[in-house]
Amino acid sequence: MGYALTILTTALSLLVVDIVLPGVNIESFAVAIIAGIVIGLVNTFVKPILSLLTLPINLLTLGLFSIVINGICFTLAAALVPGFQAHGLISFLVAPFILSLASTFLNKYFAERSTDLKTNA
Repeated sequence: MGYALTILTTALSLLVVDIVLPGVNIESFAVAIIAGIVIGLVNTFVKPILSLLTLPINLLTLGLFSIVINGICFTLAAALVPGFQAHGLISFLVAPFILSLASTFLNKYFAERSTDLKTNA
């Protein structure tokens, strides 16, 4: 159940990014679900390798290169999912940040609701 909620939260967050940024386009909720799965897989398998390979650059930039790594992962996910497009430098840099903010907010919201349901039951 936890993994399904994470995918749903990521999909809803992607729809928020689609609304906020003109360079990001998601055709449907089904595409958002698939993109949520792909983003999870990219963040699980590709991001750690990129982070390790770019560790010296990340140290020199005091961690700011992580923004570029997040942009690469987001753009890679967009390239892998038909119906999910990310174009331009703004979407490369800002979309992962907005996705993270929206996901954090939704995860907190669902966690509080889950606690409320358990308390009232």
